[in-house]
Amino acid sequence: MEWVANEYIEQTIEWEETIMEVNQRKINSNEKEITYTYIETGSPAVCFMFSGAGYTYEKPLFYYSTMIMLQNQYDVVHIHYAYDQDIFKHPLVDITKVIVNDINPVIAEVLQNHEYQGTVFLGKSLGTIPIINGIMKNERFTNAKMILLTPLLKFDSIFDGLLSSNHSAHIVIGEKDHHYIPDKIQAIENKPNISMNKIPHANHSLDIEPLNASRSITMLEGVMNRMEEFLKNIG
Repeated sequence: MEWVANEYIEQTIEWEETIMEVNQRKINSNEKEITYTYIETGSPAVCFMFSGAGYTYEKPLFYYSTMIMLQNQYDVVHIHYAYDQDIFKHPLVDITKVIVNDINPVIAEVLQNHEYQGTVFLGKSLGTIPIINGIMKNERFTNAKMILLTPLLKFDSIFDGLLSSNHSAHIVIGEKDHHYIPDKIQAIENKPNISMNKIPHANHSLDIEPLNASRSITMLEGVMNRMEEFLKNIG
């Protein structure tokens, strides 16, 4: 994982060279140290990002999502948690509790020190679990907006959480994703508070199958454009 860490460090150095302030911070909670990257531009709103199990912040979806947020006047917080694949052997309620306990102190610290006018939560895969099963049930975040990349719709509580929520949300999912379940997708699409971007031939990483670099890049551009439209519509 060293090359991943180095790549992320190089990425944050590039951001630091612009007018924004980039800080790597640590917080201790429940006898556990959680690190996070706080990218500040003096913006009136903030986006908290939650990575996937293996899809971390230096990868394309998060790299360009971060850029989209910054250019639309959002500060950005990357929360750096890490779990073994064994975490999926546990009941979803236990997975939710573990992740929520890790992210909540970071969210609380950031919001305690800055009165933001708007909040967006963006997660991919594993990172959608604390959003749907935790944050969306928290009355404090009733007006927060959600961006859910490849949510884990095979889990009934994830699906039920989306159906029962009134939050403004934007979902991106590939039609070749093993969590793409047509009946569930249709039910979610019927909700007026949720916009859906279904990507033909895309897998759980939102790469086009069979592997095709140029089509995957074009798809990524489309995903970012739709994400920006969502942000402007809720702004």
